[in-house]
Amino acid sequence: MNQITLIIADDHPIVRQGLRQAIEADAALKVLTEAGDGRAALEAIEKYQPQVAVLDIDMPLMDGFAVARAVREKKLNVEMVFLTILRDEDMVNEAVNLGVKGYVLKDSALTDIVSCIKSVAGGRHYASSALTSYLVKRSSRAAALTEEKTGIKDLTPTERRVLKLIAEYKTSKEIADELFISYRTVETHRANICQKLDLRGSHVLIKFALAHKSELL
Repeated sequence: MNQITLIIADDHPIVRQGLRQAIEADAALKVLTEAGDGRAALEAIEKYQPQVAVLDIDMPLMDGFAVARAVREKKLNVEMVFLTILRDEDMVNEAVNLGVKGYVLKDSALTDIVSCIKSVAGGRHYASSALTSYLVKRSSRAAALTEEKTGIKDLTPTERRVLKLIAEYKTSKEIADELFISYRTVETHRANICQKLDLRGSHVLIKFALAHKSELL
């Protein structure tokens, strides 16, 4: 069995220990090393070349965002998961823009971390359910005011269903299977959605879908 390799970076040894125990309880996952600050985390990513890096946002020397920016600039082949205590929409949006696929709240990390690692290693996005609920509630308060501006009303029923599934972190293949259409048709719908909503790139599309999920119910 090919294990998913990863590193853990957090400046609190107790947090690292708890995460490592939860992760290594699953035989499919292998922790290569740990780091206590952002600079050491970046060095570990370059040295060990893990598939996934689990990064605390608030670390000394380099925070999680600085590490993510460096990973992108250096074109390192690693998926990233952010750990945080904050339910902050702007932070989530910035993380998505930097290519971070996982976002886990520390108060649910021991429950969520294994599923998150497996999801991002498979190329899918993942966020703690508590965080997703929080963001949906925030966006729903403005839904009635924003639909006209966002252009969602111009989408066809199928395009709205595709956008809703994108907000659930479904891949194009998963969407195709769920809607009983071809992969190519899903990609066409995605392109049409981006054109109608004036969106550029998959990260921007995912961010938009999350922000307006309540309008697609």
